[in-house]
Formats: sequence, structure tokens, C-alpha cells
Amino acid sequence: MRTEPEPVVGELGEGLDGRRVLRSETLLVLALSLGASGVSALISFIGSLTKPGGLKDQAATLNGSYAPGRPWLDLAWQLFGIATALVPVLLVAHLLTREGAPGLKVLGFDRTRPWWDLGRGALVAACIGSAGLAFYLVARATGFNLTVVPEALPDVWWKFPVLILSAVQNSVVEEVIVLAYLLRRLGQLGWTPTAALLASSVLRGSYHLYQGIGGFIGNMVMGVVFVLAYRRWGRVGPLVVAHALLDIVAFGGYALLAGKVGWLPTP
Repeated sequence: MRTEPEPVVGELGEGLDGRRVLRSETLLVLALSLGASGVSALISFIGSLTKPGGLKDQAATLNGSYAPGRPWLDLAWQLFGIATALVPVLLVAHLLTREGAPGLKVLGFDRTRPWWDLGRGALVAACIGSAGLAFYLVARATGFNLTVVPEALPDVWWKFPVLILSAVQNSVVEEVIVLAYLLRRLGQLGWTPTAALLASSVLRGSYHLYQGIGGFIGNMVMGVVFVLAYRRWGRVGPLVVAHALLDIVAFGGYALLAGKVGWLPTP
């Protein structure tokens, strides 16, 4: 099923005023979420480039400890960070409801087709996962990427549950905002499908730039694939599942294999 740009309706109204409101709304949502992350990643990348030594000799840690040596305080910070990161998604749901849409359901993020979403999400994850790992290893070996450390949490009982929650949070925030919500808003603002695809994909790459050029290019390509899949299916659910599975395997696999296999880079 192919999604089409939808008219500006509901309390926002139509015409020039409605478009101005939507434009401001979109910029604010991005400024509170992954747009800000893109600027942060760019600053981080500039710091890595200007630091002595090559990129592959530096590390980018994705899930680190907030309170080393204090596991309960660390757990509290981990859960706080995960919960607050989801607030922009709740904001998007609220804004869609005010527009007259049925919240996130209009984006295909609901429980109406769980097995359909799970099956297609698993298929997408299987296709992207191996290619993504190979691309990362090549990018790092050629000096275009930092050494990515998916997790550096203490070996405590909550380590793997927190990694799973972190993976799910990442997938929900990124796919709801950068994929489904942004494409909907850009369509309503009159962007062409190609321009909207490029905007979503470049934004996805931008907030991974802290990992290096490889992280930017790899995630931008993944963004193109996700946009095409979303437009075909009309549901963001499978892409949330795919992203969550990719991150769960990356976080958990690193925790289990780091230092035990020679092909997996470590700092």
C-alpha cells in the first residue's frame, strides 16, 4: 500500500497559515529530538577529526554507565534517560490528534497487525544486519569510522534488560519521528516524494555522524530502504520492529562477544 501526502486538516486549518504552523511544528519537534542530535553528532565528529590520531583509534560508546560503581543509581539514570527520550514521540501523537488524525495509528504504529509487522520487520533486519556489519568493518579498517562500542555497562543483573529497552526506545523515536512523522509533514508541506526521501535519509545519517563517515553513509542508505518500505506498506510498525531487532543484536552481541572473537573491533 502506497501512502500519499495528506491535506492539512483539523484545528490547524488549510492554506498558507496551516502550512506555516506545520513548518514551525516540524522544526520544533526536530529541535527537541533528532534534529538536535544531528547537530550534536556533527560537533562530536569535528572534535574527532581534529583530535590527534585516526578515527579508528577513537571510540564512540552508545550505552555507557552514568554512575560507575553505583549500580542502583546507574539503573535509575538509565531508565530516566530511556523514558525522557520517548517524550517527543508522545508529543507527535498529541500533535497528530489535534490535527484530527487518530494519533500514531495514522502512521501505522499500533497493535492491529502484530504478526504482520513482526514478520516483515524480521525480514528487513536480516537483510540489513549482515550488510551493515560488513560495511562498518570495512569503513573502520579504511579509517572512515570510529570504533563503535555498542555497550559499556557494568556486569549487573539489569544490563541486558536495559540494553533491550534502549534498543526499543531508539527504534520507536527514530522511526516514528524521522520516518513516518517527517514524511507525513513534508508531504503536507508540498515536498516531492524524492525530496522528502532525501531529507529523511540525510537526517538519519546526520545524527550518526559521531560514529564517522561510515556511520553517516551506512545509516543514510538504511534510511532510503526504510522510506521505500514505509511507502510500500503504509505502516511504520515493521520498521520499528526491524530497527529494534538490529539494535538488540548489536548491543547484546557486543556484550557477549567483545574480547572473545578477533574480528570484532574493541577499543
